Amino acid sequence: MPISIPVPQLQIDFAFALEQIRGLYLQQALSEAVGKLDIKRIDAELAQFVPSVSLTELATRGLRGELMFAVPGLLSSSPRLLGYYRLLLGFSQKAFYTAQFGLTEFKSMEEKGVLTAGQTKRLDELCSALVGSATALLDGVGVDRITRELLEDLAILTVGSLLRGRHNVKLGLAGIVRVFDTISSIVAHTAVTTEPICIELRNAAGRRVLIEFSSDPDIIIREEMAPDAYRNIIAIEVKGGMDFSNIHNRIGEAEKSHQKARAAGFHECWTVVNVDRIDLSMARRESPSVLPPIADRREIGRRICGLSEPRDLVDRHFFTVSVYVKAMP
Repeated sequence: MPISIPVPQLQIDFAFALEQIRGLYLQQALSEAVGKLDIKRIDAELAQFVPSVSLTELATRGLRGELMFAVPGLLSSSPRLLGYYRLLLGFSQKAFYTAQFGLTEFKSMEEKGVLTAGQTKRLDELCSALVGSATALLDGVGVDRITRELLEDLAILTVGSLLRGRHNVKLGLAGIVRVFDTISSIVAHTAVTTEPICIELRNAAGRRVLIEFSSDPDIIIREEMAPDAYRNIIAIEVKGGMDFSNIHNRIGEAEKSHQKARAAGFHECWTVVNVDRIDLSMARRESPSVLPPIADRREIGRRICGLSEPRDLVDRHFFTVSVYVKAMP
């Protein structure tokens, strides 16, 4: 029998998704956040929350304390960094944000990048607990083995095991990134800034519109009505699997996310699927308020930001055949 090794598609997709994850939850995100803060404040908080012996040990390796230890200033300025420390410590979201750990209320920091008043009040308590766990990690691994690369590898191992276990590299994150990139290409001519996790543009009314990676839903689009006051426009749930036989479950899962989006005030919710044959009557049963697909790139742009300029058709794997809009009351 001839030797035939398949294309390593899972690893290809993982590499694609990892590029986006770095900007959210890995050392790249941490470095960007630190660069925006007063380093003296970070040092003062490290001295307050972290045992001096641990900071000294890291210093002997040429490493700064925030690579392992969370402090309030960092988490308050960049709440998503809670995901960095979670991954470094090796916990899945399901295991980490539980009543057993007392962390249920903090999940929105990682997923939405926001910090509520209640979370702010407990931020010192949260950092103390994270520091305690990270100190155990430092002691368990041994300072002689600690390097910047090892810390990044530990976080990536957590990401990798979770993504492989759920098969979300191929069926989820890669699809979300493709949808985000497709939207980016649609609105590129009106974008003010384009970053790996957020696109800012001006709509026909001259107001800021933000297109952002999120979680449950996967992508959100918001319009700024006043400083720090937003109107939720569109929530997008992406189901990137190509297995047609499982489309019923994926549509149903998307509907659950849409119900949460409805409660959060989103005007429209879209489900994006990666199959080219779908029974619309089934889709309407699984997600009762589904409307006909959007097949025109101009219509997508118009719904997002009031654009009218014609553009080429969208990536055929997604929008042209399988965007379903759920209208919200």
